[in-house]
Amino acid sequence: MRLVQITIPTGKREAVLKALDSEGVDYVISDETSGKEYTGIAYIPLPTNAVEPILEQLREAGLDGEAYTVVLDAKTVVSRDFEKLEERYETDDDVDDERIAREELATKADEMAPSLPNYAAMTLISALIATAGLLLDSPAVVVGSMVIAPLVGPSMTAAVGTVLDDREMFLRGMKLQMVGLLLAVGGAAVFGWAAKTLHLIPPFTDVTSIPEIRERLSPDFLSLMVALGAGAAGVISLSSGVSTALVGVMIAVALVPPAATVGIGIAWGLPAIVVAAGVLALVNWLSINVAALAVLWKQGYRPRQWFRTDDAREATAKRIGVFLAAIAVLSVFMGGITYDSYQGATVQHQIQEETLEVLEAEQDATLIDIEIERSEEFLLQKPKSVIVTVGVPAGKPVDGLAERIDERIESATGVTVETQVRYVITETA
Repeated sequence: MRLVQITIPTGKREAVLKALDSEGVDYVISDETSGKEYTGIAYIPLPTNAVEPILEQLREAGLDGEAYTVVLDAKTVVSRDFEKLEERYETDDDVDDERIAREELATKADEMAPSLPNYAAMTLISALIATAGLLLDSPAVVVGSMVIAPLVGPSMTAAVGTVLDDREMFLRGMKLQMVGLLLAVGGAAVFGWAAKTLHLIPPFTDVTSIPEIRERLSPDFLSLMVALGAGAAGVISLSSGVSTALVGVMIAVALVPPAATVGIGIAWGLPAIVVAAGVLALVNWLSINVAALAVLWKQGYRPRQWFRTDDAREATAKRIGVFLAAIAVLSVFMGGITYDSYQGATVQHQIQEETLEVLEAEQDATLIDIEIERSEEFLLQKPKSVIVTVGVPAGKPVDGLAERIDERIESATGVTVETQVRYVITETA
């Protein structure tokens, strides 16, 4: 619910009241005695989704941009007439039940883009904490870094600026997004270099073996869905007037850890890390913006002036097209990762199936564990060795088991692997 306060210019009072009466809304008028060019102030309680159509009617009645319009959040309205008004707008197919007014959306989006010093400081702090969490392999620290990252605001600001044809708002949002990513990468690189030089982590540590880092080195299409979902959720929470804090954490999930991983790759001089994590960060950033633009346009947000609608539609289409083209180029790399993951999962399944079939023929052998070691490449990894742990009763060794498993695996997968069998003595009570 909203309480709309409107100053009525001299000569417009009758037209404004007629427009309000035609819409069947309740209002209170107080006389304006400040001596300015206003005759009164109208107080109008409205359902949230009724604010924009009512304001449109008032503009058509002659209420221009010189008049003050203030939209306040009303917690409770007790009135039977107001309940009827809510029901009327709930059943109106042309009005979204949850959508806030265009003016309120623009104000919220503008407020979500903080000043550059505060934004830079919070982004840098978030990146440093994320880098420490990645190097420590601490998911809790990495998640904590996302909570303070202010990255949701600029992405929403850029999207709202596009659909409302506000070029200044769009450019501000895009500038803050790019500054944020560069700061995150640069801060992570400096912190990573310091941690390496001062031996804050054990010397000769293979950072690619740290699970939290390695997780960001295999971007696939599942990562794309995370970013698209985060961008869409951010816009829906913004346009419905609810808090975007939790959604902001989700957007930070898609951006902060990959950016910090890029910085770690720079600090360690590992181009493979820089490329893999950089692709993930860029694809996530582009996907968040695409989803935000598409959802806002689908919700029906347009510029205030009807003659600017075509310009906004053209700008939205062009920017979505550019973002999608960039995603398509980067998706070639992601497609390779996805195919590699699929191939790896298929080969792993075949290895397990063949091993189980061999052991089923051995009455005294029980499978305990299968460990598959892969090659070190980021792409096109292949299994190097298979370690099978088998339980056998005391005094009942199984001869030639490794050779039989090895033959079955190589025959089924076409991959040459080194097969080892480790025996564990088992007892049955």
